[in-house]
Amino acid sequence: MKKFVRKNTLFSLCGLNCYLCPMYNDKYCPGCGGGKGNQLCSIAKCSMETKLYEYCYECKSFPCKKYEGIDEYDSFITHKNRYKDIELAKKIGIEKYNDVLKEKRKYLKILLENFNNGRKKTFFYLVINLLELKDIENIMSQLKRKDVIKIDLNERSEITIKMFQEVAVQKNIELKLRRKSKQLKK
Repeated sequence: MKKFVRKNTLFSLCGLNCYLCPMYNDKYCPGCGGGKGNQLCSIAKCSMETKLYEYCYECKSFPCKKYEGIDEYDSFITHKNRYKDIELAKKIGIEKYNDVLKEKRKYLKILLENFNNGRKKTFFYLVINLLELKDIENIMSQLKRKDVIKIDLNERSEITIKMFQEVAVQKNIELKLRRKSKQLKK
């Protein structure tokens, strides 16, 4: 879908945080509307047809039928907060929302480089996408105060994961990707 091009490839028109996606960060995807043959979706088609809106929330029909069941399953990135995130972007504005994404990505990079024992990449992407920035900042501050960075990587990873899981439980957030079962795909 090379003709589908957008100014902001950090945040998709439908509410996914491209900038916080493993496919984007590993350079397999240019982000929504990056113009390098993105996966075709009905929402992108709608955007190309109308050429009126950079984000779905700008449309008077939002949320439309295209959003029905859209967040039942995840892909490479969680879809759980898509509607919540698009509403936040609408409320605070895209520039401020992009600032939140950039701040979260800064923490993601720290987590992946210093706390990932090689098996927690997906977990940290979920944490960054699903927890609020203030919760992430709080845990990162605690880790720094406790000087956890000097501990063995496996132990450091376990301590970090436990801290994030505790906050997620308090907020009733499941830190797990929801995959569509093979039986449902048929």
